[in-house]
Amino acid sequence: MDVLLFAVMVVLGLVGSFFSGLLGIGGAIINYPLLLFVPAALGAAHFTGQEVSSISMFQVLFASLSGVLAFRRRSTPAGGIHKGLVLYMGGGTLVGSLLGGLVSGYLASGVINLVYGILAAVAVVLMLIPNRVAPEIGAGAISFNRVVAMASALLIGIVSGIVGAGGAFMLIPVMLAILKIPPRTTIASSLAIVLFSAIGGVVGKIATMPIPLEPVLYTVLGSLAGAPLGAWIGAKINVKYLRYGLVVIIAFTAVKIWWSLL
Repeated sequence: MDVLLFAVMVVLGLVGSFFSGLLGIGGAIINYPLLLFVPAALGAAHFTGQEVSSISMFQVLFASLSGVLAFRRRSTPAGGIHKGLVLYMGGGTLVGSLLGGLVSGYLASGVINLVYGILAAVAVVLMLIPNRVAPEIGAGAISFNRVVAMASALLIGIVSGIVGAGGAFMLIPVMLAILKIPPRTTIASSLAIVLFSAIGGVVGKIATMPIPLEPVLYTVLGSLAGAPLGAWIGAKINVKYLRYGLVVIIAFTAVKIWWSLL
């Protein structure tokens, strides 16, 4: 076993899954640039864009699963997982990410990096648009446009499946600004939606490209520990700071990936 590779991948999985639980994202928005640059900088491994997208997709699957279980254990009447929202948007992302995962096997690494950079930049813009945040209410009292929810989830699933992401960094702005879902319900439900997306994406990756099994295994090991810790800390932080934290993280990764492309 390569000790350096093991240590690096476990830490990266831990970091990505921590923010997954904290902010309701799958972690790929953070882990994609980390996996692309950190192992190479430390001399542990040099991953192509395709390899990074496949490792990231597996990390998202296990991080979101771990995060969903953590949210369910501390579920409350207000701010819990909304089953209807998960059903409609989860179904859309499942189909979309499956298609995106299949397509990604035929794309060059540079194209995948470019798609990530565009997604990250768009996500930052969406999160910075002022909008009226819906008040926290019981999940059963929340209503939303089902057609818009399914259509947006399908489109997000396709592009996020290409880069190996669950798509929560795009889903969260849509849920907050367009569907008017309260922040804590958005964060809790987005992880469950991302789980559906990750399942479709993993199937697509397996069907179209070789999977680097050893790095995937090490990253998943790190992922299992970080999400519950992030979910626990997230429950104690003001939702305003959670939102700003997500904007900062996405902006940083967007700048980093565009710098590498240019």
